[in-house]
Amino acid sequence: ILRATGSERLMEGAFEGRETRMIMLGALAGGLSPFCSCEVISFIAALLAAGAPLSAVMAFWLASPLMDPAMFAITAGTLGFEFAIAKTIAAIGLGLMGGFTVKLLARSALFADPLKTNTPTGSCCIAKPRSLKWQFWGEAARRQIFWNAALSNLLFLGKWLLLAYLLQSLLIRYVPASLIGSILGGEGVGPIFLGALVGAPAYLNGYAAVPLISGLLEQGMSNGAAMAFVIAGGVSCIPAAVAVWALVKPRVFAAYLGLAFFGAVLAGLAWSAVA
Repeated sequence: ILRATGSERLMEGAFEGRETRMIMLGALAGGLSPFCSCEVISFIAALLAAGAPLSAVMAFWLASPLMDPAMFAITAGTLGFEFAIAKTIAAIGLGLMGGFTVKLLARSALFADPLKTNTPTGSCCIAKPRSLKWQFWGEAARRQIFWNAALSNLLFLGKWLLLAYLLQSLLIRYVPASLIGSILGGEGVGPIFLGALVGAPAYLNGYAAVPLISGLLEQGMSNGAAMAFVIAGGVSCIPAAVAVWALVKPRVFAAYLGLAFFGAVLAGLAWSAVA
């Protein structure tokens, strides 16, 4: 519906006004809006080219791959409503932390001249309307966008969830619970740190990770390590990382990953304390 009505473009207003406001709205928009990674590339490229501050863009980048309405529903249904709420808060919090960190260090060599010389301007996603129209069903072109997006989401979720539940079954069947519990179980910073460290390379997809985490929790993974895993892995998964790598220089990309890892550990510690 968002694509068919063109209401995705309402988010452009989040990147106007004072920088502090842009950071806050960018984190909120990233943590709540259903944007795919290929859309983010062209959208962010246009924003940066138009002079939007990197701090607001970083807030959006960090929060965007972690949560959207579909992921919230799947997470709540599998891991519990409380975990889904906590992950949403962590996504927005990570965006705010990253945005204000970049704002404080904006004049440093790390974030000076962040863009690569040639930035992509296209998108692999289907074109969406330029104007906003809530009653989209009255136009054939908008109806076609609606059905294409619905089918694309159905196929996307179906293939990843099928793979995820297969991996979960294999995990429960062949990996001893004592092994998971000894590595990622228990209290303290150690399991949370390892959860964030393992989450980056092991993460397949935000949707596929949900049943995988469910299996790991059944095997003895600690709550804090589970949260650290999904936060670190979500930001560093291939689609999200490629969207950032395509636009900025390696030092900014490294800062993006560093902020994600540090934020994942903090989120894991916070969730461990309250869960």
